[in-house]
Parts: sequence; structure tokens; C-alpha cells
Amino acid sequence: MNQPAPMLILIAGPYRSGTGDDPEKMAQNLRRLEEASWPLFKAGHIPMIGEWVALPIWHTAGGKEVGDHLYDQILYPVAGRLIQLCHAVLRIEGESKGADNDVRLATERGIPVYYRLEDVPGCQEHTVHL
Repeated sequence: MNQPAPMLILIAGPYRSGTGDDPEKMAQNLRRLEEASWPLFKAGHIPMIGEWVALPIWHTAGGKEVGDHLYDQILYPVAGRLIQLCHAVLRIEGESKGADNDVRLATERGIPVYYRLEDVPGCQEHTVHL
């Protein structure tokens, strides 16, 4: 059985949406996004979540509160830049304007958008419901 070529896959879904900026709810959303990382990695891919990159940048730039002036300057642009490097997007369920924008950008770029982990090449045997 041939293993698919490795892809850098952006995992997109709710992070801040629906949390009222509650840090614990945001952490729960991040953990939910991260649940897809192991199956993607086991299938030979490189999982990526925008917040993994954006949050350290935001903190070192002086970000203090979710939604402050630096937050919007960093969080959404990071995802847009990542999509230029990614081979695909995995859209996790849940309302999220940011994730919807990631899907729009991926579609404009012509890269695949997957809505189920089992649809990602190589992930059929690593199915989990997200």
C-alpha cells in the first residue's frame, strides 16, 4: 500500500468563537483542534494550527487581552500566510468566522478543503470524530 505524499495541513475550526473570550473555553477549543493532529501525523502529514504560530507572536509583540489591537493584526493574518504554504485545510465542525475565512482562502488558492478526517488521504484508518 502506497503512503500518500506528506502534506502540511491547516486544521481550522472554532478557537475564540462562542467562548465570550473565556480562557478555559478557548483552551478547550484549542484542544479540540489539536485532536486531529495525531491522526494526521500518523498518516504521514504535518498538522498545523494557526494559533500555534500566532499566539506566541501576539504575546511577544505585547498582546495582553484577547481582542486587543494586536490580536486582530496578528491572529487572522498568520492563518492567511499559513494557507499560502499549506497543501490542504481540514475544517473542524463549529461556527467560526476565522475558519470560514480559511476555507475561502484555501478555495481561492485551489487547495483541497476536507470536512472529515477520514477524507484526508491516508487517514481512513485513523478515523476519529471531531
